[in-house]
Amino acid sequence: MIIRGKDKGETGIIKRVIRSQNRVIVEGKNLVKKHIKQGQGHEGGIFSIESPLHVSNVQVLDPVTGKPCKIGYKYLEDGSKVRVSRGFAASGAIIPRSEILKERRKPRPNIVGPKDTPIDLVLEKTYDAKTGIGMPDL
Repeated sequence: MIIRGKDKGETGIIKRVIRSQNRVIVEGKNLVKKHIKQGQGHEGGIFSIESPLHVSNVQVLDPVTGKPCKIGYKYLEDGSKVRVSRGFAASGAIIPRSEILKERRKPRPNIVGPKDTPIDLVLEKTYDAKTGIGMPDL
């Protein structure tokens, strides 16, 4: 839902996220007139295009109440991290992640590099609180 601007109160689907500018393009909203000069292979004229909105002017809708809400994060019993609705008139329901948010800007590296710590050193237990092994002398 758009919470500020000329399309305030209207809802739409986010088409594109511009992470570098903290902006989103909402489908069919925030239309502006664009004058395009005629060129080789395309016609000129005045076209309506969707202009980006700042992310602070857009809020996610609660899936249960249908009202705008803030997003909080919670861990389920199985250890998975989920988004939940929070704020005024929020139900606390789980908000599913949309496909556009599942895309990563930079893919995670799968190759172990020279500066990566080996997994056996990571999992090695170096401190035990009960016996006091590994406690530094102060």
